[in-house]
Amino acid sequence: MKDAYPSTRLPLQDGDLLAAVDLGSNSFHMVVARYVLGQLRIVDRLRETVRLAEGLDAGGGLSLAARQRALECLARFGQRIRDIPAPQVRAVATNTVRNLADPQSFLVAAEDALGHAIEIVSGREEARLIYLGVAHAQPAKPGQLRLVIDIGGGSTECIIGSGFEAIERESLQVGCVATTRRFFGNGKLSRKRWKEALTEVTAEFQQFANAYRTLGWHEALGSSGTNKAIGEICAAMKLTKGAITAEALPQVRDRLLEAERIEDIDLPGLSSERRPIIAGGLLVLEAAFEALGLKRLMVSKAALREGLLYDMLGRGGADDPRDAAVAALMLRYGIDHAQARRVEDTLMQLFDQVQEAWQLDEDDRLMLRRAARLHELGLAIAHSQYHVHGAYVIEHSDIAGFSRQQQQFLAALVRTHRRGIPKTAFDALPDRLLAAAKRGAALLRLAVLLHRAHEPDPIPLLRAEAADGTLTLTLSRRWLDSRPLLRADLEGEPKDMAGLGIELRLQGV
Repeated sequence: MKDAYPSTRLPLQDGDLLAAVDLGSNSFHMVVARYVLGQLRIVDRLRETVRLAEGLDAGGGLSLAARQRALECLARFGQRIRDIPAPQVRAVATNTVRNLADPQSFLVAAEDALGHAIEIVSGREEARLIYLGVAHAQPAKPGQLRLVIDIGGGSTECIIGSGFEAIERESLQVGCVATTRRFFGNGKLSRKRWKEALTEVTAEFQQFANAYRTLGWHEALGSSGTNKAIGEICAAMKLTKGAITAEALPQVRDRLLEAERIEDIDLPGLSSERRPIIAGGLLVLEAAFEALGLKRLMVSKAALREGLLYDMLGRGGADDPRDAAVAALMLRYGIDHAQARRVEDTLMQLFDQVQEAWQLDEDDRLMLRRAARLHELGLAIAHSQYHVHGAYVIEHSDIAGFSRQQQQFLAALVRTHRRGIPKTAFDALPDRLLAAAKRGAALLRLAVLLHRAHEPDPIPLLRAEAADGTLTLTLSRRWLDSRPLLRADLEGEPKDMAGLGIELRLQGV
């Protein structure tokens, strides 16, 4: 069946390079892959221990030392990928950046160091990307469910999926760095403290454990550094051949607790780099085993960064998860598909005519398409101020495939598609997105206004010309004169659109 909402796939040629950068709470990773015959071949991997979570304080501030480590690492990564076109690079920040009181102040410097935009992803979106990476690296048998657990520096993601689709996604605020700081911040270890901490962390998993166990899974895999390190310890202690089992885990824990302080931990196969944070990671994993009733956890070689690469291949095409998520929202909120399509078609007419003058790109086109489809979402809540309700839902929902900035961009478009423009409407957006957001909002406002009567007939004449701060709209005078309400609305629009920093000029022929 032909897609009712066509979009544009990332234009890749054989030999093109793609890069994924993961700003984790413990380590920063970068993977570079070459696109060959529709497949990805890894050509380079870089990893640096940054310990960003160590610099996060209770107020959401970031220490200067952690910030400097991060920026120096990103500058080195940036040197490696400086010649790769921007659409072929994705960089995402996870738990620690999510928890910064002012993430934008860090991201401005981080993007400058890397030379590419950096997205913040929610915990559940992080979980989806992790699952995608594991599923591609280790394909499951058709129809089988698998559980994936990823213990990062600041958070732990648990996913149940089938094939390449994540069915259940959860993200907990427990990770190897954060949990070590929380329970063993003074460096002391004891069995009593371990037992108390285990009870607290296990309670976090129990929020969803029953639902997960009811759904079930055929195999369980652990991704990222903590699971890999514990698997290597199990193998070095000759407890397993690299997997993590319910029988092996208590033996590793007992061996770890022979030390009275973190710096004295002596576990076979444990690197000196991971020693300061292994206690928290092992504690989280033991809690997961206990709450979920795990018997065996295989270790995966893939994680978030591989998921980012494969997500890039699907973006803009039939497999773009963002379009599936938007379709799900349209269904859930009973959005009028015919009206959404009318607005979208007119919006694309306007976009095509001003794209070059306003320097809008294909990503802007896709975001405007989605805004057109979702602009009436708030009507399911209330007609009064429905644009406000819709923007709130979009900004605060977990929408698969979207970063936090993309959801804020979409929410800003929906918030400003009618009525006055609040001064704070675009405050959440980084400076690099402001011009596109305001220009896109102007086009969406006109498309919605022109279809306010929900008429099925096409608009006989629609021309748009744009300059830096102006937008000229030309319509048929006869057609407009037969619609006095629309004419009155359009005559008042230049005053409202001034809030976008755009001068609207209207003319009829």
